Amino acid sequence: MPVIIDGYNLLRSIPNDESSNSVDDVQLCRILGEYLTVVSETGQIIFDGIGPPDKTGFDNIRNLEVFFSGQSLEADDVIEDKLKLNTAPKRLMVVSSDRRLRKAAMARKAISVKSDVFWRKVQKQLARKARFKEPAEKRQGLNQGETNQWMKFFGIEQ
Repeated sequence: MPVIIDGYNLLRSIPNDESSNSVDDVQLCRILGEYLTVVSETGQIIFDGIGPPDKTGFDNIRNLEVFFSGQSLEADDVIEDKLKLNTAPKRLMVVSSDRRLRKAAMARKAISVKSDVFWRKVQKQLARKARFKEPAEKRQGLNQGETNQWMKFFGIEQ
């Protein structure tokens, strides 16, 4: 299910306690890109304003498109437009705690999720992924003895 995210709304909902470092907009997008990749989905995140002068930090984020609303619009306006223009709004998930956006999503029968609830879901999914790390041997490759054994098995001269 494609996800449309109110960027600064989600960013403000992230707990800022002593045990975790504060997350900035670029870090948030990278975390969301990783999450969307794990759950095999795509998403769009819309931030208010024109964004930082150097937007290279937002490049190459898998499964997530990053937008800035510009000077004359708010992110809420852009998200509402995306909802209105979508041909399959029932397949969308809108992430925002803003009443205006939640109401607009419900009017189009899109799924509406509050930012703090979505963030907990992201954290839970990524924590689950971290528990199932690949074995080190997968990245290290074969040792010389194993290589020789396979070369002999396939009849390849050494």
